[in-house]
Parts: sequence; structure tokens; C-alpha cells
Amino acid sequence: MAITRGSFLIGAVALGLTACAGREPPPEGPTGEPMQRLSVVTDSGHHDFWVEIADTEAERAQGLMFRPPLGDDRGMLFQFEDSAERSFWMRNTPSPLDIIYIDGAGRIVSIARHTTPNSDTGIPSNGAAAGVLEVRAGRM
Repeated sequence: MAITRGSFLIGAVALGLTACAGREPPPEGPTGEPMQRLSVVTDSGHHDFWVEIADTEAERAQGLMFRPPLGDDRGMLFQFEDSAERSFWMRNTPSPLDIIYIDGAGRIVSIARHTTPNSDTGIPSNGAAAGVLEVRAGRM
């Protein structure tokens, strides 16, 4: 599946992701789970990330709270079982993020750039989203 909007293309398989066969083992996330490779293609080129997958209620509730700033090649992909209007906040998240809302067909619904750290203000998806990608602010 490809996730697209304008010149955005996120290469993925069912919003997730394929391991890099024949390469070094993937890095581990903070919980010891292997991270997954995700590539984003824009007009400026390929942007490769190692992402943690948040696909349980507990993982989605914790998100990136209380974490140090993400590295240039790190992110978190939130996956949901349905497509619905979503709203994220930055409570207890000390560094700004870009939040990319993705619909069930793989298209980007909206992008919230340079979100405000530690804010309780909801950041709406402005459309039904089945996935959300968070990366370091300004990375894209």
C-alpha cells in the first residue's frame, strides 16, 4: 500500500512496514521490540525512518510522552482498527513533532507541523484517519 498526498509517498504494507531483508538487524525501541523501517518519498527525496508501532490502547495512550527528542531517523506509527476523526495532544511530550494523519486507503488526510510541546490542546485530523505518523518537527 502507498500512502500519498500531493508529492508525499510513504511506502508501506498495510500501514506497516517491511523489515529490511539482508541488512543489519533493526534497532530496538525502548520496550525492546524491534523497530520497523518506513520510507517517505517527497519532492526533496527519500526520508527513511525507523518507527515504533503503537497498535494497542496502552501503546497509543503512552505515545511519545516523557521521551527525549526523536532522532532524525526515528518516529512512531499509530495504527487503529478503524478510520475515524482523530485528535492527538502533546501532553507530557517535551519536544515538537510533525503529526501526519493517514486515512484507511493510505492517503494523508492532514499534517500538523511543529506542534507545541507539553500542550493539552487537541490537534484534529480534519478527516477520518486509520493511522498517524509522528516524527521530529521539521524533519519533513
